[in-house]
Amino acid sequence: MTRRLRVLLVAEAANPEWVSVPLVGWSLARALAEVADVHLVTQVRNRDAFLRAGLVEGEAFTAIDSEALARPLWKLGSFLAGGRGGWTIQQAAQTISYPYFEHLVWRRFGAEIRAGRFDVVHRITPLSPVQQSPIAAKCRAAGVPFVLGPINGGVPWPKGFEAEMKREREWLSKVRGLYRALPGRQSTLRADAILAGSRQTQREIPARHQERVIYLPENAIDPARFNARAVHGGPGPMRACFIGRLVPLKGVDMLLEAAAPLLRDGRLVLEIVGDGDQKAALQAQAAAFGAGVVFHGWKAHAEVQDIAARCQVLAFPSIREFGGGVVLEAMALGLAPIVVDYAGPAELVTEATGWKVPITGRAGVVAGLAARLAWCVDHPEAVAAKGAAARARVEAAFTWARKAEQVLSVYRWVLQRSGPKPAPFGPG
Repeated sequence: MTRRLRVLLVAEAANPEWVSVPLVGWSLARALAEVADVHLVTQVRNRDAFLRAGLVEGEAFTAIDSEALARPLWKLGSFLAGGRGGWTIQQAAQTISYPYFEHLVWRRFGAEIRAGRFDVVHRITPLSPVQQSPIAAKCRAAGVPFVLGPINGGVPWPKGFEAEMKREREWLSKVRGLYRALPGRQSTLRADAILAGSRQTQREIPARHQERVIYLPENAIDPARFNARAVHGGPGPMRACFIGRLVPLKGVDMLLEAAAPLLRDGRLVLEIVGDGDQKAALQAQAAAFGAGVVFHGWKAHAEVQDIAARCQVLAFPSIREFGGGVVLEAMALGLAPIVVDYAGPAELVTEATGWKVPITGRAGVVAGLAARLAWCVDHPEAVAAKGAAARARVEAAFTWARKAEQVLSVYRWVLQRSGPKPAPFGPG
């Protein structure tokens, strides 16, 4: 099959002006538009951003208004989570509202799918494996392949961080496994292909479905957006940055504790980009280090890369990260990452491109971070070499254009219904 495939993309969360899951949904959808004839279906909250980005409604995308159920349930989830954190609580609320979104999608596009208007239907978001897909069975009945993912999640809270779990209001994560009994799960897992965004998610999928599971980390970068280059070997102390929300699970307090000796001696400067309810406490913790710690607050992507490019190291001690897109973004700039050896970031960083700190409780992580930061300060040439290797790795395997090519090969595989399954598209 050499003609361009006709693909209906379903991405309830997709927005070029947001971060995290919505940005993944948008970026992958736009990359796929370069290699296939796609029509993107999204939630109405994203409509204005799509129009500002130049997409033509009705031609490039359709906005589905499911707010009658989505908005009150989102508010309920926010209330139960205390207005912050509570990722698992929000996902639980969405398990009620999301099927309604797909119900409306099918009502709008079901006849076209049954008529063969599309070669493939692909649900990109939600990324969470908790969210079932009612249209999977309907596509199967219509004889149209259904692709799911990349899905990612299900990372258990690591031992020794119960206090952080409580502060994140993640009490529902203790019973998260109940989602396996949700109606529609088995039908969803019968998708023609399941893209697993992490090894943890891949392991959660029952063995009888593994022949249709392909490992594909969901994050990538746009070289046009991340085109600065980290400066290595310049004058002054080494600079490390943290980029992300200032909340308990991100571990910035551990980073400050670990970096304290280097900050006091003026051998390291720490740039912190982001905001959150821990900001005041972190600023108080860093007060003794004066100009050695800089809090930038929230910044636009262009400003973030300018700040990061002044640094040589990304220090990212998050203890429960599903994807770790910020790690790839920093690597694309030529920074050498230091991450906790757990979940998403640990799957992106290799020995040649950075360092992984064992997750052996809070004291162990602090000690590991301290040792690694001290080593980096003493070995700037080695840091520069890892930064260069990190940048080369991202350019070779983790651009959105490369991701689109990989997904296109999955489409062709499910349409052929024969031949070997595509190899895992992950770190090697």
